[in-house]
Amino acid sequence: MVADYVPSRMNRFIECSELTEVDMPDIAAVKAALAAQRIETPSWGYGNSGTRFKVFARPGVPRDPYEKLDDAAEVHARTGAAPRVSLHIPWDRVDDYAALAAYAKERGLELGAINSNTFQDDDYRLGSVCHPDPKVRRKAVDHLLDCVDIMDATGSKDLKLWFADGTNYPGQDDIAARQDRLAESLAEVYARLGDDQRILLEYKLFEPAFYATDVPDWGTSYAHCLRLGPKARVVVDTGHHAPGTNIEFIVAFLLREGRLGGFDFNSRFYADDDLMAGAADPFQLFRIMHEVVRGGGLDPAAGVAFMLDQCHNVEAKVPAVIRSVMNVQEATAKALLVDAGALAAAQRAGDVLAANAVLMDAYNTDVRPLLRELREERGLDPDPVAATLRSGRLERIAAERVGGAQAGWGA
Repeated sequence: MVADYVPSRMNRFIECSELTEVDMPDIAAVKAALAAQRIETPSWGYGNSGTRFKVFARPGVPRDPYEKLDDAAEVHARTGAAPRVSLHIPWDRVDDYAALAAYAKERGLELGAINSNTFQDDDYRLGSVCHPDPKVRRKAVDHLLDCVDIMDATGSKDLKLWFADGTNYPGQDDIAARQDRLAESLAEVYARLGDDQRILLEYKLFEPAFYATDVPDWGTSYAHCLRLGPKARVVVDTGHHAPGTNIEFIVAFLLREGRLGGFDFNSRFYADDDLMAGAADPFQLFRIMHEVVRGGGLDPAAGVAFMLDQCHNVEAKVPAVIRSVMNVQEATAKALLVDAGALAAAQRAGDVLAANAVLMDAYNTDVRPLLRELREERGLDPDPVAATLRSGRLERIAAERVGGAQAGWGA
């Protein structure tokens, strides 16, 4: 069956003697890499969400962080690839974070990145860490320090920061001064980190700030991370770019510099839609994962966190998260099947068509049989979504989770 998974070699198109020494992808190694991959799911992906105009409730939605972990455990049990769960504060605030971490461990999970929230308070109308009022900045920084305390209690290693800070009108504030305030705030939080903790600084092209966003692109995030030190890295949210942006270039650059901290995988049709990963442009996801594989980003020592950041507004949430995990796995499998030797030979020969064909061979390979086989070898159902639907769990939690306030981000 190995031949079923291996893309055809482009030897006949490449006149290069090195090709005779190039081995085809090692399927056992591909399976081992896939089995080792860990994809972090977002707690908020299990809650209610919607558009700017309406949040849509759904039966069976978790009412607290513990029930979110129950849903995350289902995703991990079906996929075998999602043992970590990101928390969002204050959405996931509890009285005892050590107890929450222990609850996660009992379900085969661990708590991943702690995501801060400095965008849902009236005081942050004009920004948080970049706000012109030092009292508001103090409030925002204190929240970030509180998140580090939560990291200490949960064992989390990553503090993920996204700021909605920016301005809507020319002249509203001093652009350079806002960068100074941002740098000062980040430096205080960075100094509070433990030896094995990191800041992951996210960026976003626009929204809710429409004139100037304070961290609008990877370059701004990278510059601040360089100033902070080695425990600060950039997060690449795949939905946070202008149309036509070459995200895989950004990934390759940051990997080369040792500053890629992780991904927020999602999919978008316009901008930051936060749809299921790989839904809109699976080829882009493959290209990104090709650069990850090529740059050594799958190695745990690289410190790249593969996180999902998405909401499920009209579809069932647990199956949608499972499907997203599977989409990332499929893109990764295809990237692992790229014949690196043939690709390098074509690139050295300047054979543009052959080099592109090597990538397209891997992308066009149907890796679903490989992943089904891998799951069966690991004692998992070959079709995780179907297994969840057959289990009756969705109907059971809809009946059990009645009463109380469903979790969600409001609107």
